[in-house]
Parts: sequence; structure tokens; C-alpha cells
Amino acid sequence: MTMGVSKSDLVTGHLVVATVPKDGIDKGPQLSVPDALADKMRVQDYRQDGYVGTEIYFTDLTFSEVRSLGSLDPEHSTLFSLAFGRAGDTVTFNGSADLTTVPEAGDVELRVNFPIRPASTDGNRDSETAVSWRLPNGEKSTMSAVVAYPDPNTRGLTAWISLVSLLALAAAGLAGYLAWRSRDQSPKP
Repeated sequence: MTMGVSKSDLVTGHLVVATVPKDGIDKGPQLSVPDALADKMRVQDYRQDGYVGTEIYFTDLTFSEVRSLGSLDPEHSTLFSLAFGRAGDTVTFNGSADLTTVPEAGDVELRVNFPIRPASTDGNRDSETAVSWRLPNGEKSTMSAVVAYPDPNTRGLTAWISLVSLLALAAAGLAGYLAWRSRDQSPKP
């Protein structure tokens, strides 16, 4: 699986789940997309290098929608979980995989491209912004990464606060000017 996280907190990627076929009619693992995400995911059969299964492309998933990736295979929905979260300007990625039932010949790898260099991770840094995890079959694994970049929901907040402050200052200045012009200028006895 490969995922890319944008500065807008949207996730786009590609997932392949495949096995060696048992016979000529074996289609391999078949994944199903939740109806709520049908417009953000494209599913197709996968047949390559002696493997068969399902290939899914997903686009612009929110952090909460990414959690549904672990439940695309109803038979194994508790075996794989992915979660992104945000607290202020800090984004965390946590995942877990229970591969105790995966055959030894399987290959499970996850790669995440972040908008900037992760501050910390327990994965392998493949480039400045990319982290990957090669998950061993027959074991339970965890994945994590922490990255800091501005919250896209507060980007306009600074501009909005500045505009309101400027308008309030202009209104106060105008009120002060009008009060000064309309003051009583008659001579005092």
C-alpha cells in the first residue's frame, strides 16, 4: 500500500491485496468498498506476477475515512488498522497489522509520503518525506509517525483575525476623529 498525505489533510493512494491462486478459477482476496466511499475509490481485479486479488485506488480521503481501509475485507477487518489524527499543528499516524495468519510467502509493505519530513517514526525513511514499513508475516506489527505542519482549517484564521482587528482599529479611529471634530469649541468663561 502506498499513501500520500497532502497539506490539506487529504490522503490519496493505492492498495493491492493478492495471493497465489489455488487453482485456475481462484480470484484471490476480494475487497468491497463502503457505499459512502464509492465516489472516492476505484476497484479493479489484480493479476500480476503470479498473484491474483484486488487493486484499489483511493483519492482525497479524510483522516477519518482512512480508518475504513482496514475494513475493506470483511473477513479480516480486525487484522489491519490505520489512523491519522491531528492535535493543533501535529499530525500522528498509527497503524497495526496482525499478520499471524498470512502465509510466509506473502509480502506486506506500507509506504506513506508526508507533506514534510516526519519528526519521528518507527519506519524506514526512504526519502526526505517518505516512510515505509515492511511488515513481517506471522507476526503482529505496529507503525507510527509524527509530522508537524499547519492545520489547514486554521490557515484562514490568522487572516480573518487580522482583518477584524484592522476593521476594529479603523472604526475606533473614525469614532475618535468624529468625536474630536464635533467637540464643543465655544470659549470657556
